[in-house]
Amino acid sequence: MSKNGGKGHEGSFRTAEKPVVEDPSGYPRYRVEPGERVSLATIDPGETEHYRKKKDVAKELERQRRRIQGLQARLYAENERGLLIVLQAMDTGGKDGTIKHVFSGVNPQGCRVSSFKTPSAEESNHDFLWRYHKSVPARGRIGIFNRSHYEDVLVVRVKGLVPEETWRERYRQINAFERNLSLDGITVLKFFLHISKDEQKRRLQSRLDNPDKRWKFSSADIKERAFWNDYQAAFDDALTNCSTEHAPWYVVPANKKWYRNLVVARTIADTLAAIDPQFPPAEEGLEKVEIPD
Repeated sequence: MSKNGGKGHEGSFRTAEKPVVEDPSGYPRYRVEPGERVSLATIDPGETEHYRKKKDVAKELERQRRRIQGLQARLYAENERGLLIVLQAMDTGGKDGTIKHVFSGVNPQGCRVSSFKTPSAEESNHDFLWRYHKSVPARGRIGIFNRSHYEDVLVVRVKGLVPEETWRERYRQINAFERNLSLDGITVLKFFLHISKDEQKRRLQSRLDNPDKRWKFSSADIKERAFWNDYQAAFDDALTNCSTEHAPWYVVPANKKWYRNLVVARTIADTLAAIDPQFPPAEEGLEKVEIPD
């Protein structure tokens, strides 16, 4: 990933029964290369490439959504491989909006969104990956994690919920977890939706000002905002330690929602195209079948 918005190096990812292929994304500049040190403070969350307004990306975004729809139909029919999409961001970063705008029109039979909040008593009595593993997509499906297993190296670190030696060990456990998924035919694609502190303030204020959006606002949002720098440091380390060939991270400039949606949609579409799912062959002899009256 190029910190100044220039082109980064092409990366690669692995899917089961396929060789390592070149990163198919049209936005390799936002991909975190394995071993690369990430500093969010040096990455512009307001970048929009050569686009200037929402209308500039409207046709291209719709084209990418249609690509996702067609490729999802093939993935579902083939029923051999799956795709797990991880979305992480600071509060108001746009996870819900990304899901709404990128996956508009996708067949819900083949797509499932899982959101993760404070662990329940049952979840807390298991290892930290247990509740996430249960929600991993089956073959033929797309799974979307709205927040994810990365909460266990983010909020638990910032709030001091576990000792440092515990959350640091989790980087290795997370990489092994994602590697196992890839070996089982599940491609893992991760997006950090990068917004500025000023943009977060604007979005929080917008929720307060709009009666129809106040339900989204909580006084806890203000308390969490006080930990902004701590969360940025935690994200820096998570992105640095857990972007791998088989489960890459993309840092997506997300101050402009319309550009965020385009980057995520195109990356997902290109990744599905590289997986290249195929409709299964039809039953032999169907050309001779006559439908009875």
